[in-house]
Amino acid sequence: MSFKCKRSSTLQVRIKALYEYHFFSVNYDSGETIQRLNHPLGEQKKAIKILGSCNGLLALIDDNDRIFLWNPSTRKSQVLPSTEIEISSLSICFDRSTFYGFGYDPISDDYKLVRMVQLHGNNKGYLHSEAKVYSLRSNCWRRIKDFCFYLIFAREFGFLANDALHWMVFKPPKSGKQNLVGFDLRTEEFRFLELPEFCLDKLFCYDIKAMGGFICLTATYRELDTVVVDVWIMKEYGVKASWIKLISWNEPHFIPRFPSLVVPLAFSKNGDKVLFNISYKCRNFGKWYNLRDKFVWYDLLGERVEKVEIRGIPTSFDVHFYVESLVPINGNAVMINNEMP
Repeated sequence: MSFKCKRSSTLQVRIKALYEYHFFSVNYDSGETIQRLNHPLGEQKKAIKILGSCNGLLALIDDNDRIFLWNPSTRKSQVLPSTEIEISSLSICFDRSTFYGFGYDPISDDYKLVRMVQLHGNNKGYLHSEAKVYSLRSNCWRRIKDFCFYLIFAREFGFLANDALHWMVFKPPKSGKQNLVGFDLRTEEFRFLELPEFCLDKLFCYDIKAMGGFICLTATYRELDTVVVDVWIMKEYGVKASWIKLISWNEPHFIPRFPSLVVPLAFSKNGDKVLFNISYKCRNFGKWYNLRDKFVWYDLLGERVEKVEIRGIPTSFDVHFYVESLVPINGNAVMINNEMP
């Protein structure tokens, strides 16, 4: 079985954000390391996170919450203006969570960064929220209508599909059931999307993201003496009945028995294979850390698995996509020194 995915005519490459805070560009179809990319902040000892990637632009944030946009192809970048949290009840809240998403609005021909802040009080029912949108075209932030759902801490960065950004959330009143919410970059409105009807009588880990232009949900769980990975695809955006199970993978040789995360990343060029990233994890002081990462191709027709060897990258890394492009950065904004070797 091959899967016809939505692909850009531009060569897609993969960017690795490593624990050493270096970036590598890799062609995911050939598996060849192309080059190490020098990001605008230079050598850093603190974490740099990727908030999102769209049409060749990357949104990054440093440990001081400074956000900037960067086009690795043109080596241009800019610092975004800062914006304060405008919620008046900050003093009576004991916890705060911040979520981001980055994408392109084809109607206004504008790149937008969304920031959602959620404040929690001692009372479980006490919650305040704030949502703001940054526009690259105007180089400024503006506040939009507040949201009415509970954000999930483990999912800080929204993924882009169908001109909308998506996060996993809880609907109020808060319960154990998780929901998928989308933010339409054109209308700047939130809407809930229904997940597939699958019921597991066992604990499982999930991952949800975009793959090949479609929303992709992955559930990893134990069954008898092995580990199973089910991959679901939403073929028609927003239609619950269009969810199909693309893969049900049972392969203990490649999927470890100790904690791990198995995530599908991309279709091959002809759509007959899926590239997976397998992260081997350990828990330390309440947080999960990657011990080792590896790639494998899953053949949809033969249901076979093939190892992928990429030379020149460390054993542990994070994975993000970007496309090579000449999308310009706002020339009137504050720029970062772009002299790169």
